[in-house]
Parts: sequence; structure tokens; C-alpha cells
Amino acid sequence: MRVLSFLAALLLSATSALAAEEPSGCDKFKWPIERERAALTAPDRTRLASGSEQAAVPGSAITLGLVAPSEAKLPTPPERAPKDGSFAGFTSIKAPKAGLYTISLSAGAWVDVVQDGHFLKPVAFSGATDCDGIRKTMKYELSAQPLVLQVSGAKDNALSIAILAAQ
Repeated sequence: MRVLSFLAALLLSATSALAAEEPSGCDKFKWPIERERAALTAPDRTRLASGSEQAAVPGSAITLGLVAPSEAKLPTPPERAPKDGSFAGFTSIKAPKAGLYTISLSAGAWVDVVQDGHFLKPVAFSGATDCDGIRKTMKYELSAQPLVLQVSGAKDNALSIAILAAQ
């Protein structure tokens, strides 16, 4: 009985620790997200198939169709291996303007931004659960060269993405 009590307490503390790592609620993001959230939930989001190419950074959010990782044909293997049963996809942008951008997702997934054959690291990251329409947002410094935005580890076969010039 003591072993069961100990295991229950251990499981409860591990669950509490995990919950503590994930802030909950729209007010828990590190910077204002109203503009990104509005873009991600707008009814006029362009639907794109995985592998599509865009001439420039889209003017509004997109909904990217995703497929099984084995079918996604990601141009670069993701930095984090996708879990079984998850979805992946990518879009490329031929000519982004250089600058600081937020890349925001409607749901949880791993994001890789690849420019000039290198993974870009976000200069800032913020995420929270229980905020309708947005799960995480990252800031990237982009150069004026083609880029590939890869998504993997998504739970659903479509994901809304907003790529907006930072304000």
C-alpha cells in the first residue's frame, strides 16, 4: 500500500510540474498576441497544400494542409523527430523581405525555419495553452532569401499559420 501511495504522489508531482511548465490562458503570452490571434482565426485564411510555394510572405494567415511525416517530403529532416500518428508539411517563400517576423501557430507543433540551408533559431518564443486560436508564437530574424517553413508533430491534418512583420 505504501508503494502505491508513493507512486501516486510521484505521478501527481510529475503532472503538476508539467502543468507548471505550460502557462494557461491568453494573458500568459510574453507579448501582445491580439494581431496574430485575429489573423489565425480570420475566416479568409488561404488554404495551401503541403509543398506549396509562395512568391512572398502572405498578407494574411494560411491554413496549411498536413500529411503523415513519411509522405510530407520535408526538404530538410526536422530538428525534432515527429511522433507516430502526427502530421507534417511545409511551404516555401521565394522572396521574403528582410526583417523581424512573428510566426504563430493555431495549435501545437514543431516549427523549423530553414534559410540558406541552415535552421534559424527564434530570437524569442512564447506559448500558452487554453487560448482559443493560438498556441505559440515565435520571433525570427529573416533575411531576404528564400525560406522553407516546415511543421511537424502536429496532431491534426491542418494548421493555421500567421507570418507577420513584428511591430
